[in-house]
Amino acid sequence: MKKIALLLIKFYQNGISPLFGGRAVCRFYPSCSEYTKQAIEKYGAFRGTWLGLKRILRCRPGSSFGYDPVP
Repeated sequence: MKKIALLLIKFYQNGISPLFGGRAVCRFYPSCSEYTKQAIEKYGAFRGTWLGLKRILRCRPGSSFGYDPVP
């Protein structure tokens, strides 16, 4: 399950994200997809995906921004 999740994120980072042509910029560092990847590597597919989803929901105008590492 972990390998599949990481493969999907890699596909997004290399195949889908570049199609936005630089218009989509994450408010956080690391980016939301990189954060999710790191969370899955550290905590496994289920908890890592959950942390990534919570992060993506925080990534919107009017919210905080800046350095936000995986706990």
